[in-house]
Amino acid sequence: MSSGASAWPVVVTRDEPADGPLSRELRALGLAVLGWRVLSVGPAAETSALTAALARLNEFGWLVFASQHAVAEMVRRVPVPPADVQIAAVGARTAQALTGSGWPVSLVPGEHTAEALVAALAPRLAPGTKVLFPAGSRSLPTIREGLTAAGAAVTQVDTYSTRSAPLDVRTCRDWVGRRAIGAVTFTSPSAVEELDRALGPRTFDELLESAAAITLGPTTGRTLAARGFPSVLAVPGTLSGMARTTYRLLRMR
Repeated sequence: MSSGASAWPVVVTRDEPADGPLSRELRALGLAVLGWRVLSVGPAAETSALTAALARLNEFGWLVFASQHAVAEMVRRVPVPPADVQIAAVGARTAQALTGSGWPVSLVPGEHTAEALVAALAPRLAPGTKVLFPAGSRSLPTIREGLTAAGAAVTQVDTYSTRSAPLDVRTCRDWVGRRAIGAVTFTSPSAVEELDRALGPRTFDELLESAAAITLGPTTGRTLAARGFPSVLAVPGTLSGMARTTYRLLRMR
């Protein structure tokens, strides 16, 4: 790796510890990491809709998971996978969380995006197929709307809550002021929104005027574009792909 790449630290905004999967991947490539966790995941504030859906779980033709957090809560509540219900998962890690708990997975799209899951699952759905989507409190309607447009009857229920995480804003602003950051990684639109809120629009704009933005999916890229900033889409759309995309980009600095 060129010395230029290692001189530019990478900000990780996703909810993971210092040795989390994305941070490990970046460090393995020789990149320095700044952990700016802006979101934290916890129990859902309201679970009545989830409880009602689970009471009729065997009515659904498909279960769709876009998060390991949703998997953990579902497995906790339903230790034995439902019979005759097929399961789709966004991303290999989500699929592994399911299979590791004894839940068979029928469909995993090649790209780690909600759009890819909709494209892969829609042709398999008969009109009126009931789909249960256990989601987070800030999950976008991409899956629900996409599968509904394909003719499915989709029930989206909160299984966990995504909240703001405390951030050392003074230290972050110091880094931004020195224009010393090479790239910022965003794995969800919520991460974009939370970093903007925490830093304040002026500092957020200053950060992305000097650092590259790397996104895990196109929806996150559109969230940045709405704020006037370009981004680079991770290829492939996985955490490993995000790390490698960031590495290649910083080598060119």
